[in-house]
Amino acid sequence: MLERFRQWWKFTNHTTEKTQKELITQDTRSLPDLRSHGRNRRPFLHRDKRQFIIIGLGRFGTSLAKSLVEQGHTVLTADSDYQRVQAIAPELPNVVNIDATNIDALREIGIDHFDIGVVCIGTDFESNLLATVLLCKLGVPHVIAKARTRTQRDILIQVGADEVILPEHEAGVRLARRLSSIRLVDFLELNPNIGIIEVIAPEHLQGKTLAEADLRQKHGLNILAIWRNEEVLVSPSADTRILTNDKLLVFGEVADAKRMCD
Repeated sequence: MLERFRQWWKFTNHTTEKTQKELITQDTRSLPDLRSHGRNRRPFLHRDKRQFIIIGLGRFGTSLAKSLVEQGHTVLTADSDYQRVQAIAPELPNVVNIDATNIDALREIGIDHFDIGVVCIGTDFESNLLATVLLCKLGVPHVIAKARTRTQRDILIQVGADEVILPEHEAGVRLARRLSSIRLVDFLELNPNIGIIEVIAPEHLQGKTLAEADLRQKHGLNILAIWRNEEVLVSPSADTRILTNDKLLVFGEVADAKRMCD
């Protein structure tokens, strides 16, 4: 186990690229957990404006980068594909053409100055994994990695990623939940059963005040807001009446929301 730890933590400085990839593709079940080992982190600051490094300019990475820029964050995007970088450069303020599996290239761009690193090299898991390890090793306070399967997710967490997202899986789960109920519009998952749910007001609630509907007592749901045409009623009062075509934002269990809509 100790030898495997040395291999995984020092392989970027003491092995060839071929050996690195051989190590990555070995059976990972015996790999040590690197999440809190040997990582010289700056504190992760919960502030309004942060500095992001986005590695991988596929559809997901590009969309994420554009959204963060629109929100006023400082974003550097990186990709090893020169043509892709040239194509996206007019649309994003800071784009670099580097190999994110090269530790020296990451040091040259000042990787340790970023607050959050997002690794989303979708088609090459070996590169995705190696870039994640390097961001962790170089002290990025919060590292998020994109995975395509649960197995990939488990490996990425084991080598140090703070968060791992599975966009295709999560989108499929949301769509399945929405399609399973004609009135369930969207769902923000907090755990597999509980979340923030957007539903179209069912007929049996239309015309009632929130006090009369009594969602907490009758359905185990807490009302957070009501979407009404272009208006959003945040924390609506008990005498607010539920109208046709209102969308209710509620907090609770998905099963309870479905029962309310049946």
